[in-house]
Amino acid sequence: MFLQVLPDGGWAYVLSVVIVSLYVSVTAVGLSTLVSLPVALVLGFTDFPGKRVVTAVVNTGMGFPSVVVGLVVLMAISNSGPLGSLDLAFTPTAMIASQFVLATPVIMSISLSAVEGVGQPVRDAAYAMGGTKADVGLVVIKEARYGIVTAVLAGFGRAISEVGSILIVGGNIVYSDGQSYTRTLTTAITVEARQGRYEIGLVLGAILLVLVLGINGLGSWLRSKGRGRGAS
Repeated sequence: MFLQVLPDGGWAYVLSVVIVSLYVSVTAVGLSTLVSLPVALVLGFTDFPGKRVVTAVVNTGMGFPSVVVGLVVLMAISNSGPLGSLDLAFTPTAMIASQFVLATPVIMSISLSAVEGVGQPVRDAAYAMGGTKADVGLVVIKEARYGIVTAVLAGFGRAISEVGSILIVGGNIVYSDGQSYTRTLTTAITVEARQGRYEIGLVLGAILLVLVLGINGLGSWLRSKGRGRGAS
């Protein structure tokens, strides 16, 4: 009965949209984590002139307007842009780049807060035991792991629910057989609502809602677990 909610071929279309969404968002967040975590560690371990400015820029980046990010990325990869020769416009790669820009400040800022939240006594104890800076860094990462995972989940939440920038750089394209090329959950919901295909829109919306609520719920659980561990 439930499978009959959508017309013939509807579930294949929905599955292709989900696959594209997860591929783009997971890839973007994975790359963002590889960049954000080392930067957060450097900022958390060092003092240098302009550190407050850099931190302020990172925190400000959490509020970047997505459509502006999409426009800047599109200008960079368009035929007249510096990356135009790579022919990335209206591809999943362009969407990954856009989501990378949006997710990085989120992951970096929350990771930095988690790293800075590790008490100085923990670092001093690691140094006292003969640890190098790398050893102390690993200790800090272990102590801040709940916050770091929360940062990654928050970045994924920002990416998977994004619509403006990926609509600009991805073009919301589907193949002739109806399978998604650059259409994601958010852009598909927009299209289906405009075309009056509310059944598909509701199914896509339910999937997106489950993903976002699941991510937020896991993040909340990790934060409470981290606070409980710190209190103990």
